[in-house]
Amino acid sequence: MSALQERSAHSQLAPGEQLLAYGRVVPAAGAKGVGISGAVAGLLVNAVGARSGAAGSIAAGMPRTSGALLLRVTDQRVGLVRPLDGTPVWEVPRAWVARIERRPRTQLMARFRVHYSDGSWLAFLTMRRRTIEQFRSLIG
Repeated sequence: MSALQERSAHSQLAPGEQLLAYGRVVPAAGAKGVGISGAVAGLLVNAVGARSGAAGSIAAGMPRTSGALLLRVTDQRVGLVRPLDGTPVWEVPRAWVARIERRPRTQLMARFRVHYSDGSWLAFLTMRRRTIEQFRSLIG
């Protein structure tokens, strides 16, 4: 990861809070395809399997985003920050995250779900499978 992303991942941590891991991800709900087949694939990724949970669920609380973000795991919380300046986009207490589930790869990117304690989940894409494995080793 770049020095800029490293600074962004450390940005706005609470005093004493420890950054455990971070990785560049794209929320599946905001993923975009390229070309005609990419556009069709993008529609499928956005419409099918991008999130689960009723209104009021933990997953439903994530705002709409587009483009790449940093998913960071600390000893206190799990959340998304902007990769250029570290501005938090959405964060939840670490105790609210139940597990990470690796999913079948879609096109070039590895896919995974973050499952929350209320049964809801959000899907993300990343270029590196080891990013998923790192999150799984920390969260389960």
